[in-house]
Amino acid sequence: MNCQSKVTVVIPARNEEKWIRGCLESVLANDYPAEYLEILVVDGMSEDGTRIIVGDFVRRFPFIRLLDNPRRVIPTALNIGIREARGKIIVRMDAHTTYAPDYIRQAVEALETSGAAMVGAVQKPTGNTLVTHGIAAATSFPFGVGNSYYHYGKESRWLEDDSVYLGTWFKQSLTEIGGFNEKWLVNEDSELNHRLRKSGGKILLSLKLRCSYQVRSSLRALGRQYFRYGMWRAKTALTHPASLAWRQLVPPLFVAGLLVSLVLTWISPVLALMVPCAYLLANLLVSGFIVAQKGWRHVLVPVAFYTIHISWGSGFLAGLVRFCLMRSRFTVGPTHAGEGSM
Repeated sequence: MNCQSKVTVVIPARNEEKWIRGCLESVLANDYPAEYLEILVVDGMSEDGTRIIVGDFVRRFPFIRLLDNPRRVIPTALNIGIREARGKIIVRMDAHTTYAPDYIRQAVEALETSGAAMVGAVQKPTGNTLVTHGIAAATSFPFGVGNSYYHYGKESRWLEDDSVYLGTWFKQSLTEIGGFNEKWLVNEDSELNHRLRKSGGKILLSLKLRCSYQVRSSLRALGRQYFRYGMWRAKTALTHPASLAWRQLVPPLFVAGLLVSLVLTWISPVLALMVPCAYLLANLLVSGFIVAQKGWRHVLVPVAFYTIHISWGSGFLAGLVRFCLMRSRFTVGPTHAGEGSM
């Protein structure tokens, strides 16, 4: 590997005082030479102690910079990072995540030697309470996330129609396709991946990139997160139909089935119970297997499964309505990071 490649780490952040210190400490513990590294924390005008914590790191490490993101959304933060990056290679990192000491080195090596346009990791979720253990288990099992391989992958592979966690790119590759589309407030990674593949780029998931993601702390927060995921995945599907995977239709069909079941209660209570009972049976069987395998701390996994499915499915259906009505008001073209149009 050519360790002389200048690398820019971009960390979008907003109100991350609970996690940002651990994130930065793990990044600084990486074995990539500091003289070839810069770290950009792009802050969405945090209202907690995030900026104070980052400011302390900035004072101690000259290669760390704190940048402002007045729009407060992730794709804008990423585009600011792309525009300001001095590195040849850009490594996206998440504030809710801690990283193995060789993460950056392995990411750079994979990008420079594999021929990939993008390299990413498996998202390994962790928890420390009954709720978060349940959420972590639900988000790393196929019943919860379908065949989204980056949630539970066991081997490195090329991905034809899936995403990866985070991402590492050559800066030039991102600027050539216009950076992240700032009209996508969520699901910006899937939208970018679609354009990257259309331009001929390949995406590699590498198990050598090891990191640990801290899941949402409550079922309510999980529900909000997955509702937004579903809503903005609907926008991506409407704009790039070829990007839609079969697994992403299952939750909205489940929610639609529950709505039909409500109507059927007035006609046939037996028919009305078919979808809820089938789902309950499948959920409990899978959850029982997980608890038996992982232990009693994961006892809330069936509730986490239900929260994910209901929230994502409802969000997707709401997104179809919202973005179909708004379709005449937005265009496909991205906001070009390379042109500085933030």
